[in-house]
Amino acid sequence: MGDERRGYLYGLTAYALWGFFPVYFKLLKPASPLEILAHRVIWSVVFISLLLAVAKNWRFLARLVRDRRLLGGITLAGLLIGVNWATYIYGVNSSRVVETALGYFITPLVVVLLGVTVQRERLRAWQWVAVGVGAAAVAVLTVDYGHLPYIALLLAASFGTYSLVKKRLSMPPAEGLFVESSVLAVPALAYLVWLNASGGAEFGRVSAWHTVLMVLSGVATAVPLLLFAGAANRVPLVGLGILQYVAPILQLGFGVLVFHEPMPAPRLAGFALVWVALIIFTVDGVRRAGAVQRTATDPAAATAEPATALPPR
Repeated sequence: MGDERRGYLYGLTAYALWGFFPVYFKLLKPASPLEILAHRVIWSVVFISLLLAVAKNWRFLARLVRDRRLLGGITLAGLLIGVNWATYIYGVNSSRVVETALGYFITPLVVVLLGVTVQRERLRAWQWVAVGVGAAAVAVLTVDYGHLPYIALLLAASFGTYSLVKKRLSMPPAEGLFVESSVLAVPALAYLVWLNASGGAEFGRVSAWHTVLMVLSGVATAVPLLLFAGAANRVPLVGLGILQYVAPILQLGFGVLVFHEPMPAPRLAGFALVWVALIIFTVDGVRRAGAVQRTATDPAAATAEPATALPPR
């Protein structure tokens, strides 16, 4: 199997696993979202620690101690991913899987907006069209829900900002997840101690299967991330951009077809607008990638068609 094909397999597997997260986290009930989050954090630290111990790779800790800026960035990333995880678990276990899927559909558009407002990047014309259609979709869905789809918006904003912070840091996925989870581990452990002392914990009291699934939440968190890292090193950015829609498509399917969440006509119209925005966004990205590749392989193309030689975002 070629290296790029292996990368696509890794990427498809990672996004498929993320797509099955609604089923996984529903199996963790009757534990509360905060208890599930706390265990996810703790067991992620344990699992990644084992991987790093096997690889004998702890040198990055010395770099963190020396670089306060890096430590501050990783701490911020940890807080943002904690908000994202908590929001997602709450959405799934409050029967709002469809809205969580919406959050990950609109995340690419939020990332683009962050690029404009924070990175001072310039959008191309079709990117502005995609963002405008996405804003119209949110307006339609707000009317349908009777309020802003805050779970979707919080998921998109937290993960989009997390992506922006991570872009400015240079740390491999395993080491990054270890530090980010460690940032959350102290409050998570304190909460679990309090929850057990107050008699409100479900861990170890529901069934052996439930206990095993709670422990494996750390593995379920780390494995897709590591597979994604393997894909990112082998697959072109455009390919990864298309693969990222696998997860929310699966999540939406579970929400509507398995968990029978409502999808009235106005909500479907809102989702349709989101998909139109994503099609515009993706086609524009594919066209731009093709233009950049042609310019790289044929320098004359830059002279013949200067309009296609777009500056990098």
